[in-house]
Amino acid sequence: MLSYWETFLKSYKGYANYFWHEITQPGWNNYFYWLILVSLFFLILEWLSPWRKEQPRFRKDFWLDAFYMFFNFFLFSLIIYNAASDVVVRFFNESILHLTGFNLKASNPMQYWPAWAVLLTGFVVRDFVQWWVHRLLHRSDRLWEYHKVHHSVEQMGFAAHLRYHWMETLVYRSIEYIPLALLGIGLHDFFVIHIFTLAIGHYNHANISVPGYVTGAVLGLLIGIVAANGLYDVNLFGPLSVLGKTGVMAGFALGGALLLGPLMKRIFNHPEMHIWHHAHDLPEERRYGVNFGISLALWDYLFGTAYIPKDGRDARLGFPGLARFPHNFWGQITHGFRKKKEA
Repeated sequence: MLSYWETFLKSYKGYANYFWHEITQPGWNNYFYWLILVSLFFLILEWLSPWRKEQPRFRKDFWLDAFYMFFNFFLFSLIIYNAASDVVVRFFNESILHLTGFNLKASNPMQYWPAWAVLLTGFVVRDFVQWWVHRLLHRSDRLWEYHKVHHSVEQMGFAAHLRYHWMETLVYRSIEYIPLALLGIGLHDFFVIHIFTLAIGHYNHANISVPGYVTGAVLGLLIGIVAANGLYDVNLFGPLSVLGKTGVMAGFALGGALLLGPLMKRIFNHPEMHIWHHAHDLPEERRYGVNFGISLALWDYLFGTAYIPKDGRDARLGFPGLARFPHNFWGQITHGFRKKKEA
């Protein structure tokens, strides 16, 4: 039986091989190129139809945020996180089995659920957990020092989604792992959920403003693609011709625009809402932050943290003391560990 150290080394080597494969072998399950394609898509949207038209195409700190994209999603993972995660996962599973006799993998009822139900449940549960973690990052003085990196953005754009302190990865993943493990969310399920939430996160931070009926149509189209092609155990129509599939997808897109359109900005986070999460100036009763939703705005409306007082297109971004905050990569990723200087 492998020791924990051997598990660490095996995971480290495995992730290094995976990382190299991601770069050299493009494919539909290739996260490296999905990340690039989704990012390019929102960059083009920002250029074609910017919300803040006076903002430069390559806004302030764009290239710093682009580097964060690869550091947080790949380099940091390669250095330690994924290898350490496998050790934690193994320790957690073995501890549960030893203490309770409950085998998470063998006993989880979700293994018999259709794939779409697993994905939907995993997405909602993960987003709910992340919403609470996000509130914790604002409420805890210690964690707020790390979270300041994300809030140091002064001009908003899709790549701002990717600027965050590496300690946030540890906090988020450590807390969200337990419920996802208990649900039996697998690696492929997590990949699909993560790509979807990546796109929503880019959208929330993007310098665009999109009507609800458009985002409703996009969501309807995605559901239509699943339904028309029998993906994720959804086979509502049986074998369809190309024309039939096109008709189903168009019908779902139209239905999404009409039925979901009026609700989209209450259910999902969006740029006009998230801009206030980054606002420099908030009322005293909101000093711990607002609009904590990662993908879903639903939680903020349910728990009373939703806040859109007016059009926030030109809202000042950041936090008090931003001028003294590090503006370079090394200064930001080491922030939170150094002793504070007296103002």
